[in-house]
This record gives sequence, C-alpha cells and structure tokens, in this order.
Amino acid sequence: MENQATESRPEQPTDRRWARLHGRLVIAAVAGCAVLGTALMLLPSERTGPHAPAPAPGAQAQTAVAAGAPAALPELAVLIGEREDHLRRHPRDARSWAVLGTAYVEQGRRTAETAFYPKADTALRTSLKVRRNAEALGGLAALANARRDFRAARTWGEAARKLEPKRWTTYPPLIDAYTGLGDYKAARAALERLMALRSGPAVMARAAAVYRDRGWREDAAAQLADAAARAEAPAERAAYLERAGQLAWERGDLEDALRHFQEAVRIDPDQRAAQAGQGRVLAALGRTTEALNAYRIALAKQPLPQYALELGELYESLGLGQAAGVQYDLLRARVRSAAASGADEELVLGQFEADHGDPASAVRRLRAEWRRQPGIPVADALGWALHRAGEDEEALRYARIATDKVHGGAVRSALYAYHLSMIERELGQTAPARRHLQEALRINPYFSPLRVRSAWEALAALGEVPDEDVPLMDAKGVAPRPYR
Repeated sequence: MENQATESRPEQPTDRRWARLHGRLVIAAVAGCAVLGTALMLLPSERTGPHAPAPAPGAQAQTAVAAGAPAALPELAVLIGEREDHLRRHPRDARSWAVLGTAYVEQGRRTAETAFYPKADTALRTSLKVRRNAEALGGLAALANARRDFRAARTWGEAARKLEPKRWTTYPPLIDAYTGLGDYKAARAALERLMALRSGPAVMARAAAVYRDRGWREDAAAQLADAAARAEAPAERAAYLERAGQLAWERGDLEDALRHFQEAVRIDPDQRAAQAGQGRVLAALGRTTEALNAYRIALAKQPLPQYALELGELYESLGLGQAAGVQYDLLRARVRSAAASGADEELVLGQFEADHGDPASAVRRLRAEWRRQPGIPVADALGWALHRAGEDEEALRYARIATDKVHGGAVRSALYAYHLSMIERELGQTAPARRHLQEALRINPYFSPLRVRSAWEALAALGEVPDEDVPLMDAKGVAPRPYR
C-alpha cells in the first residue's frame, strides 16, 4: 500500500524544475558540441591531424630556384621535366621559360655538366623575347656567374636591378659578379641593399660569403650556423653546412670541418662539394685511403677541374705520379669541355700549369684572365705563375694585391700568405718572408699536401724567428702533424 501511495504521488514543483533544467543542459551540450565541431573544422589542418603533405618535388625545386637557394638534384630533374612539358603546350609563358633556364643553371652547377648552360641560355633569352622580365635577367646573371663571366653577370644583374630594384633575388648574383671583378665596395653595397629587402637563410649565407672575403671569419661562421639552422629544405641546409665546413677548414679546424662535411653529405648525398671537403680533411688527418675514396666519389658525380687538381696533388704527395697524371689529364679534358659550353676554367688551368705544367703558359692565361676579371683569386694565381716563371719582381706586385687588406685582399688564406712568402724569400726579403710563412702556418697548418712540407722547410732555412713570434698551432691550440 505504501508503495502504491508512493507511485501515485502527484508530481512536485521541484521535480518539474529539475526536468526543465536537465532538458536545457542537454540542449546546451548538443549545441556546444556542434559549435566546437565547426570551430575544429575551421582550424588549420596541422592543429587537428597530421601535418599537411610536403609540396611536390617540382614545387620544392621551383621555390628554391626562385629564391636563389640550392635545390636537390632529384627535385630539379622533376621541375625541369614539368616545365619542359608545360612549355610545349604554352610556349608564350615567359615566367616558365625563366624558371626552366634558371633550373638548368642550377643543374649544371650541381653536376658540373656544363652542357646544361647553353640550354639555360636559350631558355632565358626566349623568356626575354616573350616579355622583358627581371626573373630572366637575373637568371642570365646567375648563368654568367656559373660560367665565370663576371662582366656579363654584372651587366645582366644591373639590368635586372634597374627593371625591379626591390626584387631581392636580383642582388645575390650581383654580389657574386662584383666579387669576381674585385669590386668589393660594390659587393658590400649590394649586400646592404639585399639585407634591407629580405632576411632568412639565403640572405645569411650570402652575408657570410661577403664577411669571409673581408676577413671576418667569426661573423661568417655565425651567419652560416644560423642559415643552416633555419633552412627547411635538406639540400639548402646541406649547402650551408658545406660552406661552414669550408670556413672551418680554412682556419685549420679539422674536427669541426669534418663534422660539417659529414653532416652535409648525410642530409644530401648529392652534396659533392662536402665530399671533396672530406677528402681534404681526411688527407690532413693522415686517413689517406678514406681521403682518396671521398675525392673519387665527388669526382664521379661532379667532375670539377678543381677536384681533379686537388686529388692529383694528393697522389703526387704520396709519390704516385702516374695516378696524379690521370687526374691532371681529366682536369684538362674538363676545362676543354667547359670552354665548349661557354664556361671559363682558365683560373684552375693556370693554377695547374704554374705548378705541374708550363709556367709561361700559365702566365699568358692568367694575364688574360686578370684583364677580364681582376678578382683576388686571379691576382694570387697570376703572382704565383710569374714567380714560377722566374719573374719575381712582377710576381710580388700581384701577391701583394691578393693579400692587401686595404684594397680588398682581406681573405685569410694560408695559400695566399705562402705564395707571398716564397716570392719574398726569392727576392731576399728575409724578414717579411719569415713573417708570412708563419702567418700561413698559423692560418691553416694543413693547407696543402704538397706545400706544407716546403713551408716548414723554408721557415727552418730562414733561421731564427723573432721574439714576437706566436707559437705555430692549429685552431684547437694543438701543434699540427704533417701529411703522411
């Protein structure tokens, strides 16, 4: 009975209020879920799920090429194929012609296949015929730099700047052109303009190159470290690590150089400059078999005359004259191939002839090169060629230009200091010769497998060192060990 009374009890006001409240809460919860779901759909995809897929390889390479940054070789091949297909259907697309031409330049540079350069020239000039544009003009400047025609690079670069002065990608090729012509004041001004227009890894790397040429090695290293840390594409990051390794090598820091070179190759196995860099460092460490292998790998995929010269000199330092001769023959062949494609490798050929061929021929070649593009590397090479040809008075003039900090020769190069010292020694200038030999061995006690030994022998022959001499040690404060 009690249960029946309870079940038939009239509904109380409190129960009705609770029922209404409960219903409102349910409605509010449903509405809240709907609002939240809508909001989640409107949020960027990376906040609600997996990261967005990376851009297609062709798009990645196009972004890099447009920014003047290093691009991965497989991605470049995809980009080139895409643009070629597109232009068969749309031959009046000026921008695609410019992209294709610039991609050919990068492909030629990365592979040392100079046959890409005539293709690049045709594509870029076709772009200009369709419509005059700064992108194609900048591409022609980059092409001229790759061919070591710095006067043409300056002409094209300045035309691009005149057309679009606020287009930041115009300035890196201009900086390279001015540097190649020995106009370091103009290079610095172009860098300042670039930095006012843009920041980021590509600009930092360009600043590092200018700072290195001014002798500001610590500033250059800091810029490259930041550039490598901020670079997103693996090929770009690897390129900046390679340059950081080169800086470390130039100051004789073998451990740091090797670490940077190895990391660059790990990130981008096509980073052949880093593999050649490993060859230099491993040779200095006495790890000769590994050094030879590193050079061979680099040359197999990027047969630059410079690598052939370095490997030949390493063989020569080991007493392997026949193997060295094979590399020197390769050097000559690559120089001829480059010339057939409009590229200038007279500098490296002159360097080779001065030490391993005909010094008189080296002088003729390098005099002509100096008239075309009087940069610091040419001044050093011409001075050394003159010395090897027995013309030491004139040689001294060019060796001083290469090391004259006031007029642009501020690069801290062990090789340049060595060349200057040996010319001074031949002229009987004992004190300056001793000072510059010490400087060379301080800057980088491992700078050359052929010349380090002769530097130490010359220093010993010059006799007692002055009181102000600083102990000769490498970047880590350790006395260097010779090549073996």
